[in-house]
Amino acid sequence: MRTKDLVYVALFAAVTAALGLFPPIAVPVLAVPITAQSLGPMLAGAILGAKRGALAIALLLILVAIGLPLLSGGRGGFGVFLGPSGGFLVGWVLAAFVTGWLFERSWSTLTYWTGAIYTFLGGVVALYTLGIGWLAVAANLSLFQAAAGSVAFIPGDIVKVLIATTVALAVKRSYPIIEERSDG
Repeated sequence: MRTKDLVYVALFAAVTAALGLFPPIAVPVLAVPITAQSLGPMLAGAILGAKRGALAIALLLILVAIGLPLLSGGRGGFGVFLGPSGGFLVGWVLAAFVTGWLFERSWSTLTYWTGAIYTFLGGVVALYTLGIGWLAVAANLSLFQAAAGSVAFIPGDIVKVLIATTVALAVKRSYPIIEERSDG
């Protein structure tokens, strides 16, 4: 990995941490708050690609695990991974990777709507796959209850998808970081 790649990884870990400064919005039924921070993995994957995007989010989560209060609401420490939102936190790495992987494979022909679909698949579908499963376990809910409760987050996540896609395509035009990949 080149120095420039390391800088990008650190930068997007910092951007995601900064998104945690926006106060969380509590959802009465679930113990998982609505935060701006889940925009970070979408941006990291869409702008940096699969490997660097996932590494940026992994770096942030390592810093959180060792106790830095980088999550929304000033949370940090290994215990946050054992709580109801732990699956969503770990899912951020998968979300950044999947989003980046999809963007890399169609970089030269990417349109706004395909970018939005890719960001939704990575930043929402992949994220919810891990997050809902862990939420059900940690909060002692059925998968259906956890999934039904998570529906409240989808409108906000769609707004984040549209923001991430807009920013990623603006960066693509002005300072492209990703190179298209066709290899598996």
